[in-house]
Amino acid sequence: MSSVKVECVVKSGALIGEGPVWEESEGTLLFVDIVGQKIHRWNPLTNQIQSVDTGDTVGFAVPRQSGGYVAGVGRSIMAVDWSTGVVAPLVEVKEDKPTNRLNDGKVDSSGRLWTGTMAKDAWAAAMKPGSLFSVMSDLTVTKHLSQVGISNGMDWSLDQKTFFYIDSSSLTVDAFDYDSTTGHIGNRRVVYRMEEGEGLPDGMTMDAGGHLWVACYDGGRVIHIDPATGVRLQSISLPTMKTTSCCFGSLDYSDLYVTSASLGLDQSESRQQPLAGHTFKVTGLGVKGRPSHSFSG
Repeated sequence: MSSVKVECVVKSGALIGEGPVWEESEGTLLFVDIVGQKIHRWNPLTNQIQSVDTGDTVGFAVPRQSGGYVAGVGRSIMAVDWSTGVVAPLVEVKEDKPTNRLNDGKVDSSGRLWTGTMAKDAWAAAMKPGSLFSVMSDLTVTKHLSQVGISNGMDWSLDQKTFFYIDSSSLTVDAFDYDSTTGHIGNRRVVYRMEEGEGLPDGMTMDAGGHLWVACYDGGRVIHIDPATGVRLQSISLPTMKTTSCCFGSLDYSDLYVTSASLGLDQSESRQQPLAGHTFKVTGLGVKGRPSHSFSG
């Protein structure tokens, strides 16, 4: 087996780096700084970072089939014109909780956008104020779950019949039966329960072999799990404790990109973790990922 290597590649110093998406057409890595209120795009060939200010917390940004991006800004889905830097509202996620914000988001194989909410103050997660929504191409918003603590990572099985989802506050990775035509989810069950020292499950991605890779917030690692058996197959340590999300990318999707956060570290921790808030590339894993989907709206 090839040797695993972890390298710091994007020195963005994010407060909360999140939501990495590899853009195959551009050969770039898209990610956000939630609290820094920025969408970043990194080009590995030039090592240049371009950024757009969002003016409010930004939970995710994903490519849009009609061009540009859509992003979860505050509680609204916004259109992002990268060439002009203009961020314009498309639709607001209606909730009776003004202190909530959108968090992680991802697009399914039908071009449907999925995103969830959480309280702006993460300490309120125990009250489970969040929800999980989907957004269709006509901007119709559907609520699928309520009583969510911290809506986070999501992905779909290779056959598109299972939806994997993380509510970080539950310390589990869950699975649902999934209908890709209607977007209906049901039959929720736990496929992995976090172990001592692994921290909180955060963002995740699925590889081309049907296994999940889960970033562990306050765990300083990404874990590789088999959702069919609930077995942890591998644990990749990173030089910062607040690992937040991951995606596969590069030319053949063989590299795993991992975002991280620096917010919440005290002075001592910051000295011990000088790379906190940067983005890392993990090579030598011996697996490949899958291309992401673009929002059809």
